[in-house]
Amino acid sequence: MDMRPDPLIMMTTQTAQATVAAKPKIVARNVNVFYGEKHALKDVSVDIPERSVTSFIGPSGCGKSTFLRCINRMNDTVPSCRVEGTILIDGKDIYDPALDPVQLRARVGMVFQKPNPFPKSIYDNVAYGPRIHGLSRSKGELDQIVEASLRKASLWEEVKDRLTDSGTGLSGGQQQRLCIARTIAINPEIILMDEPCSALDPIATARIEELMEELRHNFTIVIVTHSMQQAARVSQQTAFFHLGHVVEVGETPQIFTNPTDKRTQDYITGRFG
Repeated sequence: MDMRPDPLIMMTTQTAQATVAAKPKIVARNVNVFYGEKHALKDVSVDIPERSVTSFIGPSGCGKSTFLRCINRMNDTVPSCRVEGTILIDGKDIYDPALDPVQLRARVGMVFQKPNPFPKSIYDNVAYGPRIHGLSRSKGELDQIVEASLRKASLWEEVKDRLTDSGTGLSGGQQQRLCIARTIAINPEIILMDEPCSALDPIATARIEELMEELRHNFTIVIVTHSMQQAARVSQQTAFFHLGHVVEVGETPQIFTNPTDKRTQDYITGRFG
């Protein structure tokens, strides 16, 4: 009998050391999402602590990305979509009709599955948000924002001598870090990441995961991932979605080593999914 410890369990105990007892940054209660007649999310309730990484795991089509897009109201752009329930950020309802979704998205940045730099220079990719939001009063201030954002995204040393080159000319991993730099340039409070490493090789994936560990000290991060190993490595809290429901939410080591719901256990052990 092989008595060696499960590497997944080792990862969870080693990397999910930060407490998730921090106060909630995001509170969702009884969130339902409909695409026309299709009921995609069903009574989802979850608290997401500030300055930590929360992972959403579960089979394809279970509602992870749908819920992620509720947090910055990207579902508003889908004509057939209807969202019911309550999502609060710092105690304020983000679906309040008086709230400007553009201002919300300045607070809640998003990094997509496929790197999507603008067809502009590296500098202009990062400067775009600060320019349109009026965050700099001079070229010098904008230069500082661009440099600081690229440094936070662990990209400055690689691109500082070619800021006028096109962002689309970077490698896949560099493009994704450029997109992260572009996101944090407007100083959001929350960063949503939808499968940010699925198009990247293992080395680039490791760089993004290291970056998440650094960024979580200043930002609340929510990541959708199909990789349970990634969830174990990067997150302090994990939520398991299945068939539109949140089955279980808890500290990552508990979810992976001692889940309370059999469906979670079955998914983690590969019995379905």
